[in-house]
Amino acid sequence: MANIYRYIRVSSVDQNEDRQRITLDKMDIPPNRIFMDKQSGKDFHRPQYRAMLKKLKAGDLLYVLSIDRLGRNYEEIQEQWRLLTKEKQVDICVLDMPLLDTRREKNLLGTFIADLVLQVLSFVAQNERESIRTRQAQGIAAAKQRGVRFGREVKPLPDNFLENCALWQDGRISGLEAARRCKMPQSTFYRKAGNFREDNAEIV
Repeated sequence: MANIYRYIRVSSVDQNEDRQRITLDKMDIPPNRIFMDKQSGKDFHRPQYRAMLKKLKAGDLLYVLSIDRLGRNYEEIQEQWRLLTKEKQVDICVLDMPLLDTRREKNLLGTFIADLVLQVLSFVAQNERESIRTRQAQGIAAAKQRGVRFGREVKPLPDNFLENCALWQDGRISGLEAARRCKMPQSTFYRKAGNFREDNAEIV
């Protein structure tokens, strides 16, 4: 018996998948046949997508909201489409593009039109991904020029760090004791102390 599946993808854990869920929830697909990844579409090395591939069999139907939810790599979208429709003989329905519904018009003309639309949309999906990366890089560069700092904020060293670092270097206390007095993990103390110049002039 053929089953219906749906696949949802958002680019990161902080993105909301509600738009995809609302559209697909109307189809009343069982939860165990709903697969969702919160991961980039740059390739298909996604755990839930891979798990879904193992379950799909000939005659099953897979719903995705749009082709860019399937992926954003032009060549890999083409390859996965071929794997699903030709090797696994699964039907795919892309909800926001009715022409990408392999259940309809399985004649030569219908296949040609679907393949053409797939190539165009796959190109658009990858082009948009590259544009997003370019805009992100430009935004980061502009922010750095304005003095915005990225990454984890460097915490100031405790007031007693220099004193205890000197005691440790002189062998008067252990590294564990020095780290305890400075209220920092031992590994952090060693790292900071390793950047401590012998003249006590600079901490990096």
